[in-house]
Amino acid sequence: MPVNYTTPDASALLPVAGVRLGTAQAEIRKKNRRDLTLIALTPGSHVAGVFTKNRFCAAPVLVCREHLARTADVRALVINTGIANAGTGEQGLIAANDTCAAVAQLLGCASDAVLPFSTGVILEHLPTDRLVAGLPAAHADLSENNWHAAAHAIMTTDTVAKAASRRITSADFSVTVTGMSKGAGMIRPNMATMLGFVATDAGVAPALLQQLAKEAADRSFNCITVDGDTSTNDSFILIATGASGLLIDNEHSPHWPAVREAVIGVAQELAQAIVRDGEGATKFITVAVSGGKTSAECRQVGYAIAHSPLVKTAFFASDPNLGRILAAIGYAGIDDLDVSRVRVWLGSAGEKILVSAQGGRAESYREEDGARIMQAAEITVHVDLGGGAANATVWTCDLSYDYVKINADYRS
Repeated sequence: MPVNYTTPDASALLPVAGVRLGTAQAEIRKKNRRDLTLIALTPGSHVAGVFTKNRFCAAPVLVCREHLARTADVRALVINTGIANAGTGEQGLIAANDTCAAVAQLLGCASDAVLPFSTGVILEHLPTDRLVAGLPAAHADLSENNWHAAAHAIMTTDTVAKAASRRITSADFSVTVTGMSKGAGMIRPNMATMLGFVATDAGVAPALLQQLAKEAADRSFNCITVDGDTSTNDSFILIATGASGLLIDNEHSPHWPAVREAVIGVAQELAQAIVRDGEGATKFITVAVSGGKTSAECRQVGYAIAHSPLVKTAFFASDPNLGRILAAIGYAGIDDLDVSRVRVWLGSAGEKILVSAQGGRAESYREEDGARIMQAAEITVHVDLGGGAANATVWTCDLSYDYVKINADYRS
């Protein structure tokens, strides 16, 4: 079960004017489950994307990048689960392009106005015939109120659907931001076996929207790790329909800060939901690193701690073997780190204890205190590097027996 997370009710997921979603059972890999999602956008919508840095990226990622570079008039997104269409060579590219062509014919738009997304098993070919056969049902299901259903339809090993929604209202405008994501394993910075879709009815200039997509990803999906693996299919898409009537064409707009923070807030909520639903996760861990010379340096340390199987298994066992955290800090790659200035705290539920200072165990630290804190479902590790004013935060989870079981049976 996920750590302190439940899917929002359908009524809590606010429709975004100009975005319609529909789902269908296409039997991509399994029968009797919704595994195909179609998202139709109103003409004039702007779309920006951030994608995996895995060099073995999937065919749909390649096609998405190509289409976004070619057209500013994206009219639809199509998402399948079950088969990732990765490691499929030329046949995979043909399948992704054929999918776009079928959606384009259904909606009466250009093929390059369609963005394809796939998630699931790598090295297996996408059954395009079944996908295309399912499109009319997904098209017939299109509705602005289908975020809840779509969030369920994009799941793979997720145990819960992940979605979030916010509304910004002032005297002169009202803007909605709603999004959904999927992912539970193969999760690490530079995104993961993760798909994320966030939409707003604000109008945002294309260059500014791309800037926001990158910033939102860097402050959310690129701050999480479950198992240290980077997927072939990661995609984060930000949509701005402009249907609210509010147009933001530069960062000096008085409405930009509120819209920007709402988008980033939704992205962070979705990213944290992925970690909370990490495969086999029993604990949600925040690694907050401060006192670095740069934020990149702080991230290095945060990732080293969050990726460490030894650290993660200690948290699963509630075993305060916290020297493992010091070891991870030490191998993070900061050559001029002065370990005598590093301090480490462990905290939960308003309690915070100093574990290490001046290069060793803090005099005030008692192992029974560490053990008590590590039994909590939500834990914070705070590291002060003592070398500057920069900071960064990474979110992760523990590593349990169930992670091995889930991934051993992934294709069953």
